[in-house]
Amino acid sequence: MIDKVRQLVVDLLDSGRADAVLALANVHANVQPYLYKKGDSLDSLALWPKYSMGPILKSIQAAQPDMKLAVVARGCDDRALVELAKRGQIDLNNVQIIGLACTADEATECECANPYPANIDVGNKVDGVASTDLLAELKGKSYDDRLIFWKQAFDKCIKCYGCRNACPLCICEECILEDDSWVKAGEIPPPFPIFHLIRAYHLSDKCVECGECQNSCPMDIPLTSLYALIRNEFNELFDYIPGAEIDRKSPLVTSLEEDPIREETA
Repeated sequence: MIDKVRQLVVDLLDSGRADAVLALANVHANVQPYLYKKGDSLDSLALWPKYSMGPILKSIQAAQPDMKLAVVARGCDDRALVELAKRGQIDLNNVQIIGLACTADEATECECANPYPANIDVGNKVDGVASTDLLAELKGKSYDDRLIFWKQAFDKCIKCYGCRNACPLCICEECILEDDSWVKAGEIPPPFPIFHLIRAYHLSDKCVECGECQNSCPMDIPLTSLYALIRNEFNELFDYIPGAEIDRKSPLVTSLEEDPIREETA
């Protein structure tokens, strides 16, 4: 797989279809985002562990809006780029996506239901993780029991903002989670459920199941299960999957006339 990615990068750069390619590189024994340009050695190019490319691409475009870019993107990256573009955070007109499908082992590690981009250039489409033991357990609980479970989970929260800072779709310039009228400063854990409820609502139409929130949580709060439940409910209500369609606006930012709910629920 890595050899095929390297060849695609060379082809894009040599042909002039891209001025630079955003990918991962192994530098000083650390894997990090790297902007490859024509003539650069690709020996350092890496594919794993995954890294959210959306915020990096956003920063590059802010500094170099006319640069023709390509980006190696996994399924979650691909969906995040779509959501960022729909919200005016990036411009995909000058971006080519090298779609990288995750392996079955990678999908299992991330507990990802959709471990592939819309268009696969490298790798093969594999089945995702439809459900986890915890997710199945939560779905079987009553509302009151779920509330008890999440109360216990969120009692561990130290309000480090790691989930927000790692999320590629937390794009508010001013975060309401730092507004003292909603979340009082100095309280740990933050009052239940307002802190996590606000963030859950803000991500209900944006979450692309990248898992970065849970990966960044030092208290091991099962945030991916929370957002999986929310995505499922949101899809059932509005027939909408974040990152799936570039031309469809979120039902939370459109009127019913612009984007009607499914006929059976209208």
